[in-house]
Amino acid sequence: MASRILIVDDSGPFRLTAGELLAARGLQPAGAVADGEAALAAVSGDCPDGILLDINLPGRDGFAVAASIASVCPAAAIVLTSSEIDDVPSAVLRACGATAFVPKTELAAADLTRLFATADAHRVRTEDS
Repeated sequence: MASRILIVDDSGPFRLTAGELLAARGLQPAGAVADGEAALAAVSGDCPDGILLDINLPGRDGFAVAASIASVCPAAAIVLTSSEIDDVPSAVLRACGATAFVPKTELAAADLTRLFATADAHRVRTEDS
């Protein structure tokens, strides 16, 4: 069964493109929302397997949203992304509960299936980095 991935980004065109990219990799988009509050509402009743989360959101930033989602859905793999940031240190990823960071310019080439495989496996890899 395909992993269900929630897309959180304030850009409508990016949400559509990310959904197509995930589907092309055998992952199932489990909805797409524009901000952190909508993301928290989306996961409150049914945790997805993963969240593709933009760092630069209106209101609370992606780091704060990731921390909130991680507390509600600890098994979900949270992959942060941004068009304005090139790298996020491992310590910052761990602090907010994210499992990985991929710049938006590298999403098409990233192994999204592996990144969203399981939250536990990614946390181990991140801690080993």
